[in-house]
Amino acid sequence: MGGRSFLADRVKTIGVSGIRRIFDLGAQLADPTDLSIGQPDFAVPANVKKAMIRAIEADRNGYTTTRGLPELRARISRQLKEEFDWEPDVFVTLGVSGGLVLAALACLNPGDEVLISDPYFVSYPHLIRLAGGVPVFVDTYDDFQLHPERFASAVTARTKMILVGSPGNPTGVVYRDEDIHALAELARKHDLLIVSDEIYNMLTYDGPSPSPVKFAPERALLLRGYGKSYALTGWRLGFAAGPADVITEMAKLHQFMYVCAPQPGQFGALEAMDTDMSAQVADYRRKRDLVCGLLDGIVDFVRPSGGFYVFPKVPSKYQNATEFIAAAIEHKFLVIPGEAFSRRDTHFRISYAAADDRIRRGCEIIRTLAK
Repeated sequence: MGGRSFLADRVKTIGVSGIRRIFDLGAQLADPTDLSIGQPDFAVPANVKKAMIRAIEADRNGYTTTRGLPELRARISRQLKEEFDWEPDVFVTLGVSGGLVLAALACLNPGDEVLISDPYFVSYPHLIRLAGGVPVFVDTYDDFQLHPERFASAVTARTKMILVGSPGNPTGVVYRDEDIHALAELARKHDLLIVSDEIYNMLTYDGPSPSPVKFAPERALLLRGYGKSYALTGWRLGFAAGPADVITEMAKLHQFMYVCAPQPGQFGALEAMDTDMSAQVADYRRKRDLVCGLLDGIVDFVRPSGGFYVFPKVPSKYQNATEFIAAAIEHKFLVIPGEAFSRRDTHFRISYAAADDRIRRGCEIIRTLAK
């Protein structure tokens, strides 16, 4: 096509997600050993499915108010009161991803800086840039903990926000209580908003994951969702809670961008919040122990305490993770290269949200590739 480009400059710097690229590749391979995608391998609980079905059959299929079902918002508020003794403004989002988009658009002016740890979830820098902000990467290698002094050194006059996610994706690391406390104090000192992505908060195996809400509730924006904990990834449901002025502007943008979250799914989420998921959490703890046991002595890795990921270092015989992934694909083995989550390409992400036999098969391929 000749003449001018119809594309905005903001999209030209964004490549295809490394995660989705591997996902699409997996769809083309016959019987791959796929440990790439972060999606629960257990079924949505039957009572949660039935709650959504009942809503559909009762013709609860139209719009809700922009902020979501009053019943669901009240249940969320009750949970936050019980957990933190916190009574923030709340609204229902299209997953945590939807909340992240709205937070960036509502809070960032062109040139505002956002501190994020490296490694980071794949979408963080792109969402910041789309909103006109500047991602500032704070190195957390090799233990993937926060190291608050590194964040403190990265603060400038343009810093507006700190974005943290614990348990982490791709690392599975749960941050230390004292480090989250230190970041909360840093946010207070420099008048920053601290945004906490807690999509994996229920999937922790060695104790709970600390939240900035505990230490600085007045400047915390909490984003949680139902996809990972209840296997509702395709329902696209989450919530945002935080300062009234921030939530008001996020909800205003939500009205024009999305209108509302899907009504039947909100009834499912309401049911989910009173559903016991301890058996599923225990099973993922067991899978964590399985994959760590199989990889011990084969590759270097930090033992994860949450989520369903391990982020090992590439065996020394490979120059980088991209080269390692190319070799893995020859064995029909799918994992995600570290460059999808980092400025480094030295590690790769394994998802152990998979059947035990697939985990064992994948770890055996890693053993073969590492020889």
